[in-house]
Amino acid sequence: MASALVLLIMIGSVVTACGDADNDTSATTQAPTSDPGTEGDGDSASGVQLSGVCPDTIVIQTDWYPSAERGPLFQMLGDDYQISVENKTITGSLIDHNGLDTGVGLEIRSGGPAIGFSPVTSHMYVDQSITMGFTSHDQAAAAYDDAPTLSVVAPFDKNPQIVMWDPQTYPEVETIADLGELGVTINVFPGGPWQEILTREGVVPSGSWDPSFDGTPARFVAAGGEIAQQGFASAEPYEYETLEQWGRPVAFQLVHDTGVQFYSQPLGIRTDDLETLRPCLELFVPMVQQSTVDYITGPNRANAIIIEMIDALDEVIYTADEADWAAGQILELELISNGPDATLGNFDLERVQRGIDQMIEVGIEMPADLTAEQLATNEFIDPSIGLP
Repeated sequence: MASALVLLIMIGSVVTACGDADNDTSATTQAPTSDPGTEGDGDSASGVQLSGVCPDTIVIQTDWYPSAERGPLFQMLGDDYQISVENKTITGSLIDHNGLDTGVGLEIRSGGPAIGFSPVTSHMYVDQSITMGFTSHDQAAAAYDDAPTLSVVAPFDKNPQIVMWDPQTYPEVETIADLGELGVTINVFPGGPWQEILTREGVVPSGSWDPSFDGTPARFVAAGGEIAQQGFASAEPYEYETLEQWGRPVAFQLVHDTGVQFYSQPLGIRTDDLETLRPCLELFVPMVQQSTVDYITGPNRANAIIIEMIDALDEVIYTADEADWAAGQILELELISNGPDATLGNFDLERVQRGIDQMIEVGIEMPADLTAEQLATNEFIDPSIGLP
């Protein structure tokens, strides 16, 4: 699952991977020519000015390599971007919906191996230069005592996490619960709260989980379809169907559809930074909402930048065809979609609280009195921005 790994969050030692751009192997590259503001209703032609309100460069820490799932961020990069192979970052002017310079920069940092597989929530406290990061709620809740974060916008309404299986081997299986009833082994990364929750709720027996997944297709392929495996809806179905050693479709169910509905990859800040960043967030969060709409309805420019960075890093396989497919899959499955109303990017706080309660019920160590309002806020959301 070399390219599927662009999504998965793994836990390991912390490595700080950001240095001085003047001393790295950065190369200035020109973006594909296209107006990023051709769809949606975003900002006026006068542009949004963030200079003096936001940090000179808004630094966003992601959880893995560039991919379509991070497309809304790449949508906001101006044509003057630079890729640092050494630091695994891309930096450029931050542009608004109409392609106009906002007066500040945007730096997007790769995660996973680039930060020693550290969870983003923890790494944000190691590296104070990070403005915002991907604060997935299962991770954020578990880390809250030591590394409290507050999510401010959720480009993804549904977590892309899936369990997948071979429909030729198990033609009768339609859901994860069906796999559980059959006692099918499910190969997963260890320690996922969603696994413990599904076991407690009687969906999957505890003995069915095999926590030896290494992120590659080797085990699944070698088993010839006898086992199931975790993955992402916007990656593995394409990768396995086009994989020479497998070469046929897989079936899957979103973990979200089992009732385990953590927000995945919302953008969040260190909780203590709220007052300092409030004026910036009032302007920036609606820009993220609009860039998400613009990306998912017109992904070509951002995807081309993503592929350029992937090719420059030369560490994972991720193709232009997969990026295009992934953007379509994200839209078709409504992984990026409006929230509980007609607004994109807002949080259903009852859903957030339900996830907290599920984690507490299975005994995951975290503050027993943690509330949804401590993990997420809709304060900065523009309710007028959403997918049609």
